[in-house]
Amino acid sequence: MIPSLTLNTGASMPALGLGLFKITDQAAMDRTISDALSIGYRLFDTASVYKNEAELGNALMRCHVPREELFITTKVWNTAQRIGNIEDALERSLERLRLDYVDLYLIQWPVPGCYLDTWLKMEKLFRKGRARAIGVSNFSAREINDLLLHSDVVPAVNQIEYHPLYNQEETRAFCAKNGITVQAAAPLARGTYLGMSNMTRLAEKYHRSEAQIGLRWIIQKGVGAIPKTVRTDRLLENTQIFDFELTPDEMMVLDSLNENYRTSGIPEDLAPFLT
Repeated sequence: MIPSLTLNTGASMPALGLGLFKITDQAAMDRTISDALSIGYRLFDTASVYKNEAELGNALMRCHVPREELFITTKVWNTAQRIGNIEDALERSLERLRLDYVDLYLIQWPVPGCYLDTWLKMEKLFRKGRARAIGVSNFSAREINDLLLHSDVVPAVNQIEYHPLYNQEETRAFCAKNGITVQAAAPLARGTYLGMSNMTRLAEKYHRSEAQIGLRWIIQKGVGAIPKTVRTDRLLENTQIFDFELTPDEMMVLDSLNENYRTSGIPEDLAPFLT
């Protein structure tokens, strides 16, 4: 069973979910969602820019899982931020998802000059119940602090690239101090740390894969994770991380692997500002 993290709204969010980036074929989405649900997944993470909200909505309708058991995340893209139509953007997402609300709505990137206004508009969607929780993605501590200075609503989640090679400790600690749950995107670093000697040694000790060791490190940091896969064996493997625990010394060894190595790209329209 996948445990939950308690958000600052009081809602529960599964500690492990499924990222859906690049899954755009309906048959692949149907198969992946059906397999994931049967294994025990309930959190599914998409975004308007992924161009697969409709496919996810169709797949969920076919699986007949009660809505209250699901935790659905989507995100507002940079274009919508620049033209300011945040409410319309969410309504279009809800229509494609075939839902009355999302459990979590995120600002996908901190567009300079826009993200504060976007956040204030998202507050209204939160109060209307169209988004049960609101949060951010790819935000630094500085950018989150900007929101805190101008808003009464603290982000529920900050979704960031997070793994042993890029642990963003300053941002994680800032979020923890302010009651913001961190969720790890790209938690497997696209396979970069698999096969590293420290990971292999721990994998052999615990009779696990290197991926499971990396995910376990994330969970013990109090961080959620949304690894992406369409393979049934990997869907199952990624859930088998809650019945063992790394020692404090082993956690420190994995902490030491950090080299600020980013595997996910920055959108071209933001690269001049965020690199």
